[in-house]
Amino acid sequence: MGRRDRRWRDDDPSTHGPNARESVICPLCERPIPPGARQSRHHLTPKLKGGTHGETVQLHQICHSAIHARHSEAELARRLSDVESLRAEPEIARFLTWVRTKPDDFHAATRMTRTRRETKRSYR
Repeated sequence: MGRRDRRWRDDDPSTHGPNARESVICPLCERPIPPGARQSRHHLTPKLKGGTHGETVQLHQICHSAIHARHSEAELARRLSDVESLRAEPEIARFLTWVRTKPDDFHAATRMTRTRRETKRSYR
């Protein structure tokens, strides 16, 4: 690690020092998101469906990927535009049961579900 890298790391108040940022809680799986974990913002109403300036939530990357692997933008906008409805959806609920057994910084590649792939193929 070079001097410049060390200086930037040590000067970053969000990860080091007395004002270090505490873990955010993922509203979907309800596990902490540690500062070094993969994470992203999820638009509750997809940007393509008018949610560009709408509400967003910070999620683990694996949780965010699971949502988009299972549901289309139209479906997310139509019936899954809040965290409670996402949690109640059976496929997401099964995923949440599984991911809650993993460490807070766990990440794995997420594939599109077979049903979603077949639906997407039929539109071509």
